[in-house]
Amino acid sequence: MKLRKKKRLDKGTPKWMVTYADMVTLVLVFFILLFSMSQIDLVKFQAISESFRNRMIFDYYPSSVPNENPTENSEIKQENEGSIDFDNGERENEQDSLDNLLQEVEAFLDQNNLNNVIAANRTEQGVVLTLQEKLLFESGEAAILSSGMPFLDKVGTLLSNIPNHVRVEGHTDSRPISNFRFPSNWELSGARASSVIRFIIDNNGIDKRRFIAVGYGDTRPIAENNSPENWSKNRRVEIVILELDKTN
Repeated sequence: MKLRKKKRLDKGTPKWMVTYADMVTLVLVFFILLFSMSQIDLVKFQAISESFRNRMIFDYYPSSVPNENPTENSEIKQENEGSIDFDNGERENEQDSLDNLLQEVEAFLDQNNLNNVIAANRTEQGVVLTLQEKLLFESGEAAILSSGMPFLDKVGTLLSNIPNHVRVEGHTDSRPISNFRFPSNWELSGARASSVIRFIIDNNGIDKRRFIAVGYGDTRPIAENNSPENWSKNRRVEIVILELDKTN
């Protein structure tokens, strides 16, 4: 009896694996060719890398990807320093403008012999003319005295020759007031500021839209309210000639 020969089973790689390996190899060769034909912009790559290391770049660019000519951090800092210098220059121009305005006001006060009754000084808001109560009003009243009208006429002449907006502030001392016309110092200070504005407008034809009336009552004293002398200092009207771009 003849023995049947057993068929040998192929133990090699499956046929589908050979086909798959060929495809993967071809794809790999394809990408290698693409990479070899491409060019890497080293400058842009370094700029992008730097943007991730330094978050400050986001303060100056809308995107972390730079333009065609990316700048270094030192150049960005120089641009930033330039903007700071511009701001400083703008503040210096404002200060020069206020200084010039103060000189103009002081010259006017000298020419009209008003230095003894009107004090002028400069603040961040503008130039402030301070008129004490005794020059303009009776105690507890808001009607302008006839003796004070010539001084306000001259102030009106000054304001007619400059374009600035003006804020007129009424101030009182801390002693309370209560009558049918002025229930408190708030009403008295506001009425006095309004009286000054109305007089200047009526007698000088100045545009009323340039004026702001404010009553501060006794909330902004310049001296302690502890003596008749200091009470007198606090009872005042301040005419603030504002910087040209400041209207409040």
